[in-house]
Parts: sequence; structure tokens; C-alpha cells
Amino acid sequence: MNVLERALRWWGPRGGIAQFHRPTGIPGHVAGLIMGRRSSNVTRNRWAVRLLDIQPSERVLELGCGPGVAVAALADRAALVVGVDHSSVMIRQARHRNRSAVRAGRVRLVCASVENLAFGEGSFDAALAVNTLGMWPEPVARLRELARLLRPGGRIALVSQPRQPGVTSAAVVEELTGVLAEAGFSRLRTEMLDLDPPVVCVLAVSD
Repeated sequence: MNVLERALRWWGPRGGIAQFHRPTGIPGHVAGLIMGRRSSNVTRNRWAVRLLDIQPSERVLELGCGPGVAVAALADRAALVVGVDHSSVMIRQARHRNRSAVRAGRVRLVCASVENLAFGEGSFDAALAVNTLGMWPEPVARLRELARLLRPGGRIALVSQPRQPGVTSAAVVEELTGVLAEAGFSRLRTEMLDLDPPVVCVLAVSD
């Protein structure tokens, strides 16, 4: 049995799926290790980063950065990456994973909720959220705030890999495109990653 399998067996009865929503304490630390090392999670995050086509001069915001897998991929491309998560456990793991980029000033990590983003208007060129939209209160309102934080023409990518029984990729596409359009984003584009289950990414542009 490898390390990941042992971690899953220990973690299951000590937090379950709730620890993926708001990791706390030792069970949350284990959840972060799983998210940071599971091959499908790493593949999904790196794929989403490639779709955003980040340029070397750009500033990027990731909401729900978790243990910092996408932050690391973004930091290889962007001038500045700001990762936000409401879990201090995840911020610590993200800081450890990206310690060189943090020291160099290319990565900044903030422990905050999506309702309390203290950034100025037009601060970012792109934004990313992977498997977190379903945990946001009033997602359309949050996306409108994100549009304010993006420069005109800034890009956003919302990513979801649905694991709930009966939830289809088509339903996820409809949900993501619907909230983005309602929040005022345009030029919506859908991409799919062939994992099990498939991963949906909807990209859009702020006006």
C-alpha cells in the first residue's frame, strides 16, 4: 500500500468529503496532501492553467487555491500569482509548495473567503477557480465582483469535475455558462478533459 492509499484509509472516517470543502486540523492536512498528490488533481489543474494562456507580464488570481498545485503552474508563467483560500491549512501547504516563488515575490497567498476579496479594481489579467464554485455563496454576485477585479478583456476559467451521482458534464456546462453569462462575462468557450469523470472548463472574458 502506497502513502496516498494509507492516507485515504486514515482520513476517510476523520472528516470525509467535508475536509475538501474547509480543511482543518490534521484531517484537513491529509486532505491537502491528497489534493496535492493525486494524479487526476494535478493533471486537471495544469490543464486549466494551459487553457488560460498566461503571458509573462500578467497577474493572476486563483480562488480556492488549496495546496497550491495550480499556483505552482501559474508561477512558471505569470509575473504575479495571488492564491486565495479560506483554509489556513491549505495556505500553509501552498506556501510550502511554492516557497521559492513566494520568496521571490512572484506568489502571494491570502487566507480569506471569496466574499472578502480586498483587491483593487482591474488588479488582475486572469482568474481561475477549480472545483470551488459550488461552495461559493451567491456565485453570480461573486463572479460580478471578480469581473470588477479583472481588467477589461481579462479572462476567467471555471473548472469542475463532477463526482456526484447523476450529475452529467452537460449539466455542469449549463450551470457554469449560465452563471458566467448572468454575471456579465462574454465570449464563453467550453473545453473538456477526458478523465474519469470528465473535467469541464468554461472560459470567458470580462467586458
